Amino acid sequence: MELRHIRYFLTVVEEGSFTKAAEKLSIAQPPLSRQIRDLEEELNTRLFVRKARGLTLTESGEKFLQYARRIRQLADQSVEDIINMRDGLTGRLYLATVEGRAPSLIAEWISAFKDKNPLVEYEVWNGNSDDVIKRVLSGLNEVGIITLPYDEEGLDGRLIYEEPWVAIIPKDHPLAKDKGDTIELRKLAPYDLIIPSRRSRRKEIENWFAPLGCEPKIICRMAHMLNAYELTAKGLGIAIYPASAARYVNKGVVIKKIVDPDVTVGYVLVKNANSDLSMVAKQFWDMVIDSQGK
Repeated sequence: MELRHIRYFLTVVEEGSFTKAAEKLSIAQPPLSRQIRDLEEELNTRLFVRKARGLTLTESGEKFLQYARRIRQLADQSVEDIINMRDGLTGRLYLATVEGRAPSLIAEWISAFKDKNPLVEYEVWNGNSDDVIKRVLSGLNEVGIITLPYDEEGLDGRLIYEEPWVAIIPKDHPLAKDKGDTIELRKLAPYDLIIPSRRSRRKEIENWFAPLGCEPKIICRMAHMLNAYELTAKGLGIAIYPASAARYVNKGVVIKKIVDPDVTVGYVLVKNANSDLSMVAKQFWDMVIDSQGK
């Protein structure tokens, strides 16, 4: 088995077809198919199942994919590390982040890191916490920012920031006329609510209301805060999101901190606990953790 077999295999997986993979690799399809067959013969198992609408991995293929990604990462990391020893820190940093306060945290960290390492490039992916976790565990991104709660299995995580939850209320809504910049949780119970789409979030918010003897009227779950804001501004419901939402949305709505009880959201920096970071990602991780005093 040679490194090119690993790269060919991963390209086929990522492109979803031999035709697209061959185009990306700038080789003809028959030689690519032959290389994959050679790999399957060496492993004595089938890696792909060919279907009318593309390819799927066999169980053996799924298992081999985990090792192939680690091998490619180590190969790329070895080249980067040797170059870094000679020319200073270079390479690309792959980050994944949720919304809320995380984008501004990422911006602050990249700014500080770039001052010391001007040759490093960045690729930042945005999604919800569940998606970020999947990308970190699969090796697509080395470092991610998610929000609590999360399953710690396979992850190394450090709490880096906390902020309260707020209610984003249409400006013409009766609750918008309440005095002050806070609102008691119980007052939200009778009204339609819009919440983040993460699977665990609904249960968390229901738990807030349980001690009050009521259930929230959740009418919509949305992955992106700005989409939820647009619905709220149209008067379709009250959105519940982290307080940093106020940094991005305020026209046509009133934002109040949720109290009684006070509820907060924690942001966590995560990496795969079962694989080593590249030199670039490790120095970035260490810089962030040191800046937090953790």
